[in-house]
Amino acid sequence: MGAFVEVPGADDLKDGELRGLTVRGRALLVAKVAGRFYAADDRCPHMGAKLSKGKLDGTVVICPRHHSRFDLSDGRFVQWTDWVGWLARLAKAVRSPRAIVTHRVKVEGGRVWVEI
Repeated sequence: MGAFVEVPGADDLKDGELRGLTVRGRALLVAKVAGRFYAADDRCPHMGAKLSKGKLDGTVVICPRHHSRFDLSDGRFVQWTDWVGWLARLAKAVRSPRAIVTHRVKVEGGRVWVEI
């Protein structure tokens, strides 16, 4: 188990908003959905894009590079890419579908803490 570290500025996120931050040298994505905070590594496991530059659809973050979808509640991939045909087969050959690394989050005294 890691240690919980305060995430400065995360407490001012609005519902449906995500943000990329660096905490103790680690690039993180922090999102707020329906009043709850989620955190994950800010890197797509397929092509390395910053997930914080993507879009949020409920608890699902959409990669800005190839539109893979990952659920922030547990890290699982929901859809590997929206590419079709030979391009989709090539994408899976280069990197098989993988989950993202998520982190436990707690809120205490209005401050957001992430376990890293």
